[in-house]
Amino acid sequence: MWRWQARYALAGVDGLLHDKTRPPGRAPVPTATVAKVLALTCSEPRGQATHWTGRAMAQASGISLRSVQRIWDAHRLQPHRLRTFKRSNDPAFASKVEDIVGLTMDPPMHTVVLSIDEKSQIQALDRTQPGLPLKPGKCGTMTHDYKRNGVTTLFAALNVQDGTVLRRCMSQHRHQEFVRFLNAVERAVPAGKLIHAIADNYATHKHPKVRAWLERHPRWVFHFTPTSASWINAVEGFFSALSRRRL
Repeated sequence: MWRWQARYALAGVDGLLHDKTRPPGRAPVPTATVAKVLALTCSEPRGQATHWTGRAMAQASGISLRSVQRIWDAHRLQPHRLRTFKRSNDPAFASKVEDIVGLTMDPPMHTVVLSIDEKSQIQALDRTQPGLPLKPGKCGTMTHDYKRNGVTTLFAALNVQDGTVLRRCMSQHRHQEFVRFLNAVERAVPAGKLIHAIADNYATHKHPKVRAWLERHPRWVFHFTPTSASWINAVEGFFSALSRRRL
């Protein structure tokens, strides 16, 4: 109130109706400093760090952590995030993809198309104490520690036409177990139908004894996915759902 009275005494009513100018509360970050932060962010971090953090960048650029965060937000930079990729270098990539997609989308008559693979090192874990169920306002709980019940390998053959899965759990995933699984699939598929199997390039699938087994079973035809492109194998989606919803 004393300030308003002093302004009225000096400038009258105009001093009350028009606000006075004020100095800026915080000086803007210089353009050169912003460019330095952007260049450092897009380069390798110093020392043996794997990525830039906000505090490390603030120390390297001589500005505050909040200023670094504002610069990153304005330029949509997220140094803590990584997106993985893998490009196939298979020279026959296109032809293999066309072959597998053709079998999946338009399988031949009197043919069973199976997507075959194994999920190894599946752990059967139990928690040391029972968890509490989900409640309104509270999430479910489980203990941080667990007890092991061993590991297993799941061999699975997904029928791409009807979605059924033939599966076997075995202690290892060598060519011996793979041949045993192929024998189980051979018995399950009705006689008189050709079997087109889609598999990745795992060494077990190309073992000499596996090739000898295929020669003894002429109705089997193997189609291998391109190198570094096992994602095209439909059974990988089944394994993904299994990991997210069961394991």
